[in-house]
Amino acid sequence: MPNVRPSRAKKRSLTFAALGLAPALVVGGLVVGGTDILNDDVGLAADSPITLTGHGHGHGRGLGQWGAYGYAKKGWSADQILRHYYGNTTAGKVSKPDVTVSLSEKKSVSVHAAAGMRVGGQTVAPGQAVRLSGGNAAITQGCGGAVVKTVKAAQVDPINTAPNRPANELLTFCSGDEAYRGSIGVDSSGVVNKLHVDDYVKGVIPKESMPSWGDSGGFEALKAQAVAARSYIVAGLEQGRKMDNTQQSQMYHGAGGEDPRTSRAADATAGQIRLLNGKPALTEFSASTGGYTAGGLFPAVVDAGDSISPTHNWKATVSAASIASAFGVGGLKSFEVSEANGLGDGSGRVVKVRVVGTDRTVEATGDQARTKLQLKSDWFAVQGQKSMPKIVKPQVGPESPGGGGLLDLGPLGDVLNKVVPGLSALGMPDDLDGVANKVQPLIQKLIEEGTKALNQKAASLDRPVNRERSDNSQGSTGTVSAPELLTDGRGMQGLVQVLQNGVLYFSPMTGAHALFGDALTDYLDKGGLDKLGFPTADALR
Repeated sequence: MPNVRPSRAKKRSLTFAALGLAPALVVGGLVVGGTDILNDDVGLAADSPITLTGHGHGHGRGLGQWGAYGYAKKGWSADQILRHYYGNTTAGKVSKPDVTVSLSEKKSVSVHAAAGMRVGGQTVAPGQAVRLSGGNAAITQGCGGAVVKTVKAAQVDPINTAPNRPANELLTFCSGDEAYRGSIGVDSSGVVNKLHVDDYVKGVIPKESMPSWGDSGGFEALKAQAVAARSYIVAGLEQGRKMDNTQQSQMYHGAGGEDPRTSRAADATAGQIRLLNGKPALTEFSASTGGYTAGGLFPAVVDAGDSISPTHNWKATVSAASIASAFGVGGLKSFEVSEANGLGDGSGRVVKVRVVGTDRTVEATGDQARTKLQLKSDWFAVQGQKSMPKIVKPQVGPESPGGGGLLDLGPLGDVLNKVVPGLSALGMPDDLDGVANKVQPLIQKLIEEGTKALNQKAASLDRPVNRERSDNSQGSTGTVSAPELLTDGRGMQGLVQVLQNGVLYFSPMTGAHALFGDALTDYLDKGGLDKLGFPTADALR
């Protein structure tokens, strides 16, 4: 449908349909995405500093370790913590307790154990060692000693393969003196450690969490970490993933790093995992969510416990030259967040960035930007950015295990709260009717405040609104009986009201402004509300 040009075709009626507008969804999607406009015309000096303000540390998916600690200190149990971060999961038990982990830094196997070992059906006496190579196991007199016997084998087992064995039974590498529970072997991926999952978890928690939390009210957080670590390894192996001992999977370096406090948490949750659709859940976790988890496999949730995290808030300054080099765009002209998830402070986590340079323009994910710029997380904002990112929300869960979370209205919560006081304290009901009952008064209040602002604007312009009503609810005579609630392409909600030969626009962030004549024509030609967002100034000619 063609755009209406009031100043050039005054006899044609103005309607919302003619303006290319559609009413906004009121319940179940208050903030809807769109597009933003980036300023490609302003170049940046190579040494220009760009300041990023951010939240959290890590990818933010699933359990936040600092948040879990904060919740534990508030009295939450491990089960409450797990249900909060891993929405839609249920408690379960491990059915196959043995796991295999690649020891990525190990290139060969030569081990010993004070209590002796077993290899290829042979018993290895205390004081002897075993070296694996080419499908054979050489039993030697101590590490590097003379060969006593050679057998066919690709794995060395402890004298007793049961879990939770004493230190003298653990296999210890001749080089480095690192002790491991379970068996050590070689397969197509390299050196591997095969052991009971509960033994494995004991080596993970102190590397991924802080044992001292067990002394300061955080034992339930360590228990939750144990369940998450156990579920993650089991799910990963069932899904055919290669699980190693680095951050690509989970940090793990055997028994040497174990701590009595985290081992107690592992024992207290022995065999426990989380199930998703009846199968082990891939329970990712990160150091700090910044106050809101990222969503993904599990619904995004508010993380009030994270307020104690040392990286809850952070700031980084990056030079224009560094950004340009990281993305390979030549000289940097602009760097902006183009899409975000709309959860938490600002616009929430970055979904996409747009990097404009003298050589080319690059779009990248928030996580790619985090990696390339070595940021703590993908939740950041560019200080001074004037355009609003498109909002792309993930599935959102309740604030606490029993429900009663906040009703999230997207990145404009603070702005809307000025229009509707008390908005941030609104509770989330459990059913759709409850949501509608909660939202409708807010929308009505927004309409009332916006209508008042529009009437004041119309009065100041001395161009009254024609209150005639047509049979068409959108107003086929060029007028409407009341403003329409609409959402622009950047996720901003507001009101649009057709006047005689012009249009009034209102949003909580921009206020009320009028467009008439050629100004309205140009605005519509350039994409109107969807492309340019709500006008920020009057244009009356």
